[in-house]
Amino acid sequence: MLRYKSTKTGAAPATESISASPGIEGGAGANPVFAAPGSAVAGHEHHAAVGSPFHSRAEAATAVRQADLLILTFLFLIMIGGYHVHAMLTMGDWDFWVDWKDRRMWPTVLPIMLVTFPAAAQYFFWEHFRLPFGATFLCVALLFGEWLDRYISFWGWTFYPINLVWPTSLVPQALFLDIVLLLSRSFIVTAIVGSMGFSLLLYPNNWVILAQYHQPTEQYGTLMSLADVIGFHNVRTSMPEYIRIIERGTMRTFGKDVVGVAAFFSGFVSIIVYFVWWYVGKMFSTTKYMKSI
Repeated sequence: MLRYKSTKTGAAPATESISASPGIEGGAGANPVFAAPGSAVAGHEHHAAVGSPFHSRAEAATAVRQADLLILTFLFLIMIGGYHVHAMLTMGDWDFWVDWKDRRMWPTVLPIMLVTFPAAAQYFFWEHFRLPFGATFLCVALLFGEWLDRYISFWGWTFYPINLVWPTSLVPQALFLDIVLLLSRSFIVTAIVGSMGFSLLLYPNNWVILAQYHQPTEQYGTLMSLADVIGFHNVRTSMPEYIRIIERGTMRTFGKDVVGVAAFFSGFVSIIVYFVWWYVGKMFSTTKYMKSI
């Protein structure tokens, strides 16, 4: 630590610094330079720091907390935009419409596409701050943006029924991912166990909301589910009805129900995706300095 000395030879130092303490006081203003005993300003009531904007450690800690809240708020807003755009461009239609939430493509595509940003966020928050809430932070930001989009765009502009365009619930999967990281303290275990659980929990977590739409109904002489009614009574503004990817393929041959096969397949792919995006988070949150220009 630097010590400010008098310009006169042999004179006692006018001021000196104090050692830093761990925790939040280790931030800005944690090491203010106080006047030395016997100096002209030593008897100041608040022990004001020379050359520091703070008058005490408590004031410095308050400023650090306020700065942290501002940073987290801006980071939350940025993640709403970035994660939301990524989600809508990769799995948007499976999340927009209730009749796209099928037993094959929905539990396959969503976990693979949505484990990306949480993996990168977990590296940032865990490696730099030891905070195990990266995945939850990102999924809450995504859901916040999606609900704004549903109410402003789908309902506010086109009066689309909210119960037919509700976003997929993601918070329990994100909590599971963060809990695995907290207990294991290993990104390898989190990638294997956490990513698999992130995929397997998608369908049962949303089944409570989705089950009511699986009731049969007859429309225009055709037997269908309540979810399919959306295609008859509400005009689509996105992908044409005849090219939507729902309930296709032969995955049903591996078992009685296709949901389990789709969820496990999505889990294995999510493990690989988690590893890749963990290193993406490492690349974007590692500071490197140029040794020479």
